[in-house]
Amino acid sequence: MTVSIERGFHLAIDAQRRGGYRVALRRGKAPEPEPEEEPAERIPRISRLMALAIHYQGLLDSGVVPDASTLARLAGVTQPRMTQILNLNLLAPEIQEALLFLVSEQAHRKYLSERHLRPLTQIRNWCRQRRWFVDRAGRQTA
Repeated sequence: MTVSIERGFHLAIDAQRRGGYRVALRRGKAPEPEPEEEPAERIPRISRLMALAIHYQGLLDSGVVPDASTLARLAGVTQPRMTQILNLNLLAPEIQEALLFLVSEQAHRKYLSERHLRPLTQIRNWCRQRRWFVDRAGRQTA
C-alpha cells in the first residue's frame, strides 16, 4: 500500500539586518508578487531645500522656535548654514514656485543649486531677481 501526501511549499527569502538573507521553507502557495510601480522621480536637492526654508520660516514666524540659532541646533546644522537655507525665502514667489516644482534633470542640467542661487538672494528687487533667474537658469517664470 502506498500513501502519498501532497502539500504546497515554497521558499521564502527574508532580508535581515546587516545585509544578510534568511531562507525558510514555508507552507502553502507563494504569495503573488506585488506589481512593480514606476520608480518615483528623485526630487532635486534645491527643491527639498526650498521646501525646508519655507517650513523653517513657518516655525520661526509661529514662535515654535525662538530664533535661527536654536533652529540650527535642532536641525543639526551650523548657524551660517541655517542662514543660507532661510535666505531662500528672500527669493521672488515665482522663483520659489519654480524651484519647488523642478524636475531632477532640469536642476542638474541648469546647475541650480543653493550655492548658485546665493547671489540671487542678495538682490532685494524681485524684478531684477526674475531677470537674473531667467538669464542664469534659462527657466521662464511668470
